[in-house]
Amino acid sequence: MPKFVLLLCLVLLTACASNPTPPAAVPAAQSQDSTRFEPDIVAFEQADSVVRRRPGGVVFVGSSSIRLWSSLGDDFPGAAPINRGFGGSRLRDTTFYAQRIVIPYQPRAVVVYAGDNDLAEGRTPQQVRDDFAALVSNLRAQLPQARIAFISIKPSPAREALMGRMREANALVRDYARGQQGVDFLDVATPMLDADGQPRSELFLDDHLHMNQNGYAIWTDVVGKWLDRL
Repeated sequence: MPKFVLLLCLVLLTACASNPTPPAAVPAAQSQDSTRFEPDIVAFEQADSVVRRRPGGVVFVGSSSIRLWSSLGDDFPGAAPINRGFGGSRLRDTTFYAQRIVIPYQPRAVVVYAGDNDLAEGRTPQQVRDDFAALVSNLRAQLPQARIAFISIKPSPAREALMGRMREANALVRDYARGQQGVDFLDVATPMLDADGQPRSELFLDDHLHMNQNGYAIWTDVVGKWLDRL
């Protein structure tokens, strides 16, 4: 074998050994994308180091609509709620970090809100459904008895242009949940619409995206009725 060919083979083998293929369970592109939330996750873990974990509670996880739900403890006093929302996140980010912000608490129930940002960044309703299914599979593997609820994607004035895709995504997730044991779809979207089927502006802050206490009152009612049935 010519010397230059042998040298080329050795270089290629060395490169492969030093750059192994990422684990199949977490695609490299997704891993790099999701790690931008690492400071939020580290903050949760630091809080856990001084606050005793409460097995059997209810973990609320997802994007900023969960993060900003500051009244969880008052709204669900008997549920031992744990808020693990991080702003800007998508369903796949929750899946990526579930091992650190959901599983350790061994909750009896997990309430998920995400999909809003997914659609805004261009993901399809089908991808939202598939990403939620992936999250359910991830949680089921280690929390087989936990109930899982998906809060429907909310209709907001700021994202009125996405209303059609939100309805489609909600319908797909609802149909998926109906076929799964212990998985429920919680419809907050319908009571957040006015008589003309448009988002009720009085439920939102000035940014027309995040909710005020009137919006959260609707969520509290819907989620509370679900928790009462567990």
